[in-house]
Amino acid sequence: MGTVAEPRPVKLLMSLITADDRLLRQAVDGLAKRYGAIDFESEPLPFDFTSYYALEMGTGLFRRLVTFGPLIARESLVRIKGETNELETTFSLEGKRRINIDPGYISAEHLILATTKGYTHRPYLGEGIYADLTLIYRTGEFHPLEWTYPDYASHEIRQILAEIRRRYLQGQKEGIR
Repeated sequence: MGTVAEPRPVKLLMSLITADDRLLRQAVDGLAKRYGAIDFESEPLPFDFTSYYALEMGTGLFRRLVTFGPLIARESLVRIKGETNELETTFSLEGKRRINIDPGYISAEHLILATTKGYTHRPYLGEGIYADLTLIYRTGEFHPLEWTYPDYASHEIRQILAEIRRRYLQGQKEGIR
């Protein structure tokens, strides 16, 4: 029989997609007030892997990945996804989102994203939120799975996530929470 133990806290990650840099700054500032100081922010990454958001949010979209200083309990992802959905609604105009905010976390083992869309590979967490196992870490790098979105499977994003993971593990080693 295994021994029940709390898992290590994880690194909160937000992926923000928009065409409006000013709106992105407002969203990042609002997230920092709620989740703590930003400790990593990627350069803008072109978001041209899918036209999924174009009808709602327009063209010229870009993504930024942002992480926060304080680590989180894994189970808090449900609450955080609800909060980011509310923030998206706050920034909406005439019923259309102008920014997409996808929270998730990085652990030593994987990248998990929160979603409201269930599917065969997405276990239900509660309150209408599912966990999407997006990437797994093995043999020194993140690996996509058959269902991983093409943007997260890209070498560029996996390299950024590997750097975030490295910083997370270094902080764990140094006792930083």
